[in-house]
Amino acid sequence: MRSVQITPRDWLVGLRDFIANERSSVPLSDGTVAAAAWTAERAILAAALATRLAEVDHLRAARRSPRRSHGVSPGSAADRTPPPDPDPAIVLTTSPAGLAAASDLLDHGGDLPALVGDRLVAVTEREYRLWCIRHPDGDHRLHLNLWNWVKTRVPPQRWPEFTPHTLGDGEAFWLHREGVAGAGALDRRTCRLWKWNGRHATLLEAFVPEQGVSTLRGGDAD
Repeated sequence: MRSVQITPRDWLVGLRDFIANERSSVPLSDGTVAAAAWTAERAILAAALATRLAEVDHLRAARRSPRRSHGVSPGSAADRTPPPDPDPAIVLTTSPAGLAAASDLLDHGGDLPALVGDRLVAVTEREYRLWCIRHPDGDHRLHLNLWNWVKTRVPPQRWPEFTPHTLGDGEAFWLHREGVAGAGALDRRTCRLWKWNGRHATLLEAFVPEQGVSTLRGGDAD
């Protein structure tokens, strides 16, 4: 008997149902985040997300490119695997502030809702990982993963990595991690360094290298 081939739509509907059940038992909370920090984080994430969503058609097109152009050898096991679906689910992994930013963009984002259609779901990193354990799609045949979140609690032992920047009293480093997986040649990852002074965030460096971050996604959001 032939196995039933799951589609991106099936995978996405299942993810949405899973998230609804998860949030009914473990509600999202932002009660520990100061209003000013929440607003600044949300603004950073919204700006980056608007750019990424505007590129969705290019990301889809990259998936249609022959896999041999991405270094897959003819006749190899990878060459025999099913090709990525050209109309994948789009999963945004982000923080609670990013969920709010995504909701705003999809409600009031001009052409953005039409670009992504009903293919996008925004989830936390924890929710995404739990779902992928149950329904793995490690080769991204069914979905694109966009990640976009700010690490607002960078431990002091990491601060020497960011010299020559210094922090004053009450200031902290923020790391904005962003990337794409599942878009073939357009896969990428970026980390930007910001400084938060309790009132507003300032961009210090548009790119900083990071060590020990997952190669699949942007690491663990906090």
